[in-house]
Amino acid sequence: MAAREEGKYLYGIIEARGGLNLGPVGLGGQEVAVIAYRDLGAVISNAPPGTCAIAKENLLAHERVLERVMEEHAVLPVRFGTVAANAEEIRWILERGYRELKHLLRDMDGKVELGVKALWRDMDHIFREVAEENEEIRRLRAGIAGRPSRLTHVQRIAIGQMVQAALEAKKEREGEELLRDLRRLAVDHRVHRTIGDRMLLNAVFLVDRDREGEFDDLMERLEHRHRERLKFVYVGPAPPYNFVDLALSPRERAR
Repeated sequence: MAAREEGKYLYGIIEARGGLNLGPVGLGGQEVAVIAYRDLGAVISNAPPGTCAIAKENLLAHERVLERVMEEHAVLPVRFGTVAANAEEIRWILERGYRELKHLLRDMDGKVELGVKALWRDMDHIFREVAEENEEIRRLRAGIAGRPSRLTHVQRIAIGQMVQAALEAKKEREGEELLRDLRRLAVDHRVHRTIGDRMLLNAVFLVDRDREGEFDDLMERLEHRHRERLKFVYVGPAPPYNFVDLALSPRERAR
């Protein structure tokens, strides 16, 4: 009885111009290769049972493969955990989505993703600014100054809610100022939800490779200009994870 072919784990889609041999860098130390259909290629590795479990080492391996591929190719990242039954099914996926995939590859050719987070350094200072900028908060605080907390519980809750609302508005204003500078150099951008009180910007930018140096220079200027106030987290270049959402579905298997 012939051995059953192992599944194929799918990392991304590229234009199949020649071979690709990254060696045993895939999930579970599997060899990474390309399966082609016409001029499209699927970057794959074998997927023995258990290879695709959601674990940190597997997520990192998935990202490492895509980062290696993008050094030489425009790549469309595929969602983590996508597995086809065999090479035939991979070719079927490429054939079925051929036009859309070619269009996306043209859009992403020569582009990289850069991520920027901005966080306030000193929250005590920021909260003082919020109070100074809001006359109503100042008035309410003055009204409860020196009074026992048990007698001002309701007012303190109201002040806390006002401070939080004012803080969110301040985050939006200052985040938008940074975004206005950064998006000038980007083809596209996405703004994600900020996390916690300190973070005022959480965004990713799709940037032409030949403008990546300009973006780096702009980040250096922003970091210098705001060095006392803001901490920046700048990552990339990376594949365009946030600008391509490929959930390629293997065809239904016969029951």
